[in-house]
Amino acid sequence: MVNFSSGRGAAKKIAQADSVAVIGLGRFGASLALELMKSGTSVLGIDLDSEIVQELNGELTQVVRADATKREALEQLSLNEFDRVVVAIGTHLQASILTCSKLLSMGVPHVWAKALDDQHGLILEQLGVDHIIYPEKDMGKRVAHLVRGAMMDYVEIDSGFAMVKMNSPKVLHGLRLGDSNLRKHYGVTVAARANADGKWQNADASTVLKPGDRILVLGPIEDTEAFGQLPE
Repeated sequence: MVNFSSGRGAAKKIAQADSVAVIGLGRFGASLALELMKSGTSVLGIDLDSEIVQELNGELTQVVRADATKREALEQLSLNEFDRVVVAIGTHLQASILTCSKLLSMGVPHVWAKALDDQHGLILEQLGVDHIIYPEKDMGKRVAHLVRGAMMDYVEIDSGFAMVKMNSPKVLHGLRLGDSNLRKHYGVTVAARANADGKWQNADASTVLKPGDRILVLGPIEDTEAFGQLPE
């Protein structure tokens, strides 16, 4: 059984190149769906909780009450026609695994799935899900790095490599980046800078940093952390 609810016209087919289906509209799924909407992406939201569906009615392109563990429900919603489906089911391990299994068997090319822990992630990986998300784990790691230094933001791009937003350190003020031997001394690269007006620009060898500038720094995690602790 599928119940449609749409605040942007009657229930309609929205599977197209720039559309995403999000299954599970808890805190993570709803936040993801709303952010996708802000970027201009058409979003089909799916949840089993009628209250959640009503709350998001009018906020998403289309929101549906359905049991995503049932293949007939997924077929009725034409999820096999979506290029990208996110399984954001939060607390029900079995429902997450069943839903991913059904989507993969239907030939959905890009399935993203939230994992509750490493064991859950391993099961999803064995099923064939190639985009596995660990929101709580990743956020914990991110905050831990921020707490240890003076960085404004931190993103681990891949294992052992990170991007950091921070205020420009005093040791670089007034220097051309090309003359600073930054990689030799600190093992990092300044990729972009923003001055007092807040506009970001790509950095190059001729860029000169000033007090109050913000910078984006790329490099190995240990090096970016050490660099992020330099005095402003």
